[in-house]
Amino acid sequence: MNGTNDGRSPPPGPRAGGELEDEGCAPEEAAEPRRPPIHVLEGNTLRTRLTRSLGVHYPFVSAGMAFVALPPLVIAVSEAGGVGMLGAAPEPASALRTRLRDIQAGTRRPYGVDFIIDRARQGDLTTREHVDACLEARVPVVAFHWNLPPSDWVRDLRAAGTKVWVQVGSVEAARAALALGLDGVIAQGRQAGGHNRGTTPTLKLVRELRGVVGELPLLAAGGIADGLSAARALFHGADGVWVGTRMVASVEAYAHPGYKQKLVEGDARDSDFTTLFGPEWPDQRQRVLRNRVVREWVGREDRVPGTPLDTIGATRLLPGVPDGDVPYTLPRFSAFVPTPDTTGDLEEMNLPASGASMARIESILPAGQLVVEMMEGAHRLLANPYELEADADDAERG
Repeated sequence: MNGTNDGRSPPPGPRAGGELEDEGCAPEEAAEPRRPPIHVLEGNTLRTRLTRSLGVHYPFVSAGMAFVALPPLVIAVSEAGGVGMLGAAPEPASALRTRLRDIQAGTRRPYGVDFIIDRARQGDLTTREHVDACLEARVPVVAFHWNLPPSDWVRDLRAAGTKVWVQVGSVEAARAALALGLDGVIAQGRQAGGHNRGTTPTLKLVRELRGVVGELPLLAAGGIADGLSAARALFHGADGVWVGTRMVASVEAYAHPGYKQKLVEGDARDSDFTTLFGPEWPDQRQRVLRNRVVREWVGREDRVPGTPLDTIGATRLLPGVPDGDVPYTLPRFSAFVPTPDTTGDLEEMNLPASGASMARIESILPAGQLVVEMMEGAHRLLANPYELEADADDAERG
């Protein structure tokens, strides 16, 4: 890092401004086909379609993770030069309005809201009222995940100046999303933690989608947790990175301390896909940390006992919201993620995680520091990208 930790200090020397893939190449490589260049601005920043679109310093977006990505994390990431995303579901629109006010009081930099499109046991996870709250607050970015949003939501958001992104896991899903009219696409590879339908490794999916999305910003999601993984995503065609598991293990993330520590201790093989969790939102595929309950039930989810279920702990919903802190008893196999308000046995709980990311997590750090170190590390690697062609870390292992 150079200068202060906000990612906006000037560079120590004149190293900037070139097309990185033209640097450090041996003469015999000159005739080889080249990928589109990555341009670097003065100030040690990476300039991509994403940074140009939003006017941000770094092509870094923190995933809008439900329960975990609350205003402190959003603010920290945006203030460090990235884009912090609020995890909105499953909170009501009234809570969203409160959280948007909190974010706007903490930063004037671009941020966003991440919505899940589906119907759960208690009703739709995202409603028109949620969208109206974003319109009223003039939210810079709104992202949708799982299913496609109604076309009028996209139309109204874009008409108000909000950038609309959709997260997809395949070329087919991307084509359907693009038909709505979008401002960006998030490529969710199979390494991504949490709710994930993807079957394609992250870098392969990025390469497949690059030609499909054209000049729209394309973000890579899944297994990105350090400078090397971020640099590889940018080198292989992404305009930015979408980072989830690494940001759970940050100081500002509203995750249970024991959950954060398990991410530090985990490794590449310590996650699994399962539909185990979710009496609140059943039968949804997730990549999660392999704790005791996952080891016991993965591969035989169809034999999970039906209701009534034992309880595994308790938590409080809507923290930091007027009339919030609502008590909630966690049934066994609950889809809800443990927060600092949660009591009970973490070995029985839903812990979304990417194994590929856990292999790169060594400690719990401030979110702003993570943004700057990851992006500055990526910048150094892209300045001499000879080792970025290989994608060994993009295998299906994590």
